[in-house]
Amino acid sequence: MSSREFWKSYTSARIGIGRSGGSIPTSELLKFRLDHARARDAVLVEPDFGALYNESEKIFRPLGIETISVESLAKSREEYLLRPDLGRRISEPSRARLEPKKGDYDLALLGIDGLSAKALDSNLIPFLQVLVPILSDKKYSLAPFILGKLGRVAIGDEIGEILGAKAVILLIGERPGLTSADSIGMYLTFSPKLGKTDESRNCISNIRPDGLDFRKASLKTAYLLAESLKRGISGVDLKDEMPPDFLESSPSGRISNGS
Repeated sequence: MSSREFWKSYTSARIGIGRSGGSIPTSELLKFRLDHARARDAVLVEPDFGALYNESEKIFRPLGIETISVESLAKSREEYLLRPDLGRRISEPSRARLEPKKGDYDLALLGIDGLSAKALDSNLIPFLQVLVPILSDKKYSLAPFILGKLGRVAIGDEIGEILGAKAVILLIGERPGLTSADSIGMYLTFSPKLGKTDESRNCISNIRPDGLDFRKASLKTAYLLAESLKRGISGVDLKDEMPPDFLESSPSGRISNGS
């Protein structure tokens, strides 16, 4: 194996692509254009919310947890992209659906489309299939699962506040890169409420089969949630002190909830 191929085997980034005269090889140019098209599609199209709702119900209904669909104030994909502020607030009909569900929950779990339809269509359900049993095993009280349309990260603060959850875990389609159009981001916020800002959140990025796999992402999420609930903090106040080898040494997927 050449040194160029050796280094390329460690990353999907565009390194060692070679040259053809004064430009890059045609094959690399075509790959670039294909990845660019995939990234544009991920941003501009919508997920299959009908299929996502049905599959979510299969996960949560056996636990006695319902699935509720909500929308932001954005009326269209175009408005969502041009007005990020509208994606941070839920619509009045959505609020009306959530207010009767208010309770005393440890956690509200949300799936939001964000900037990648492909992330939700391809990876939300497989991720939930790994994450939810781990969270359920900890005996957390879970609010209804929320499936949101045209939302930004901060929409979780309003939803968590309405539901009365101690913490929110929001799973959202991340802004696609040229080699990662299907990445999910996890955002954890303790004591969610309107006005919270980004330093109040913990984030795990690049959750996808070719990035941080679902099992490792689930264990890391469960660890951060346990620490957040135990200590009453999140964001910059909550440092990730998980031992570096923990993810490799926990094949069972079990993690203490600090109780």
